[in-house]
Amino acid sequence: MLATVEGTVQIGARAIASIAEFSAAVIIAAAIVQALWRSVRALFLPRDSAANDEAKQNLRLQLGRWLAIALEFLLAADILLTAIAPTWEDIGKLGAIALIRTALNYFLEREIDANNRERGKLKVDRSA
Repeated sequence: MLATVEGTVQIGARAIASIAEFSAAVIIAAAIVQALWRSVRALFLPRDSAANDEAKQNLRLQLGRWLAIALEFLLAADILLTAIAPTWEDIGKLGAIALIRTALNYFLEREIDANNRERGKLKVDRSA
């Protein structure tokens, strides 16, 4: 009886992890399509315009946000798989993904904050 419950839990956890991994792939694919579309549109803005620079910056930040979300899904999948029957390789992989995700989120938040401060400064300068 216990072996059957354990097997069922393992199958369920693997299925959920597969859904999370598939979701991450879909998010990354959609983010790439969106970034490509926005890149093509940015190509047609005047080259030396502030709008072009802002469009590129927004594109980078949005792509980074989507990649961070995809990494969250991958981390969730790895946590599920590691919780079932962890090996040292699984634990190392989980640690590496957690480290990458944390670093990406940290630097992305810094960049978003800097971008928001710059936008606030530009708005104040324009209104003066």
